[in-house]
Amino acid sequence: MKAFILDRYGKKQALRLGDMPEPVPGPDDVLVAVEAAGLNQLDSKIRDGAFKPILPYKPPLVLGHDLAGTVVQVGAKVRRFKAGDAVYARPRDGQIGTFAERIAVKEADLALKPANLTMAEAASIPLVGLTAWQVLVERAQIKPGQKVLIHAGSGGVGTSAIQLAKHLGATVATTASAANAALVRELGADIVINYRSQKFEEELSGYDVVLNSLDAATLEKSLRVLKPGGKLISISGPPDPAFARARGLNVAIRLVLRMMSAGIRRKAKRAGVDYSFLFMHADGGQLGRIAKLIEDGTIRPVVDGVFPFEQLNEAFATIDTGRAKGKVVVTLK
Repeated sequence: MKAFILDRYGKKQALRLGDMPEPVPGPDDVLVAVEAAGLNQLDSKIRDGAFKPILPYKPPLVLGHDLAGTVVQVGAKVRRFKAGDAVYARPRDGQIGTFAERIAVKEADLALKPANLTMAEAASIPLVGLTAWQVLVERAQIKPGQKVLIHAGSGGVGTSAIQLAKHLGATVATTASAANAALVRELGADIVINYRSQKFEEELSGYDVVLNSLDAATLEKSLRVLKPGGKLISISGPPDPAFARARGLNVAIRLVLRMMSAGIRRKAKRAGVDYSFLFMHADGGQLGRIAKLIEDGTIRPVVDGVFPFEQLNEAFATIDTGRAKGKVVVTLK
């Protein structure tokens, strides 16, 4: 089958369109013909080699963490899906590879595609939708009336998180450029901080939760807007000891991650704030709940651009600018 292959790690390394063996589904797997695949910063970071210590993939490999497509075949133990079903998923770590014509996905990672979305729109949702869900519902347990700051509101995670936080009853602040202010307000942001002309840490206070997806300086400044007992949840690092334990990483890597996060954990403790790092995980059940929110109009996808599959490297160049609104997607059909 045709696939885009990462032959070696490297900063902005181009992927090669070539042939890979057909996936062979196991008894718990669903074989899916990929019709659209979303691109994520995670793909860029793996390509660049930034995640080698915690995601030790060995090139040559196929990247891609988002898919929408049609079920071709199901394994002997699969009960929830059948050939012909329209589905979407974020395959689990170790089983990624959506930049290909077909992929085998665990039944537990898969959900029926939202009926009101195209394949391209559906492919934009899984990773960012699950990230928003796992930060706001699982980790933060947002309650109506709480105040949430979501950094980078016009990005992939930001556009999903703003909508979900509003659905949960929160007052939502976000950082964005002036050019994207109208978009994030339309998605539900109550307060929009222009990061070029305003300092969010001086404008906001008494917040319950901050979702950080930016750099270390932004992470540290975010402590100032949280009230005592608030939660600072970062999806861009640094990873903390709890993450290292959960991933079963070796002692040497655990020690490195402990040292990397020591500064922000110490400052958070001093401020009476809980710091944690979240690396999202695949979950078809959560995707099913997100699909219902999409079908009832609570959440909508935000897609910056759709490229044909053959232009995957051009699609990567778009997300590497860091200026995409929502998601960038490639289509195979």
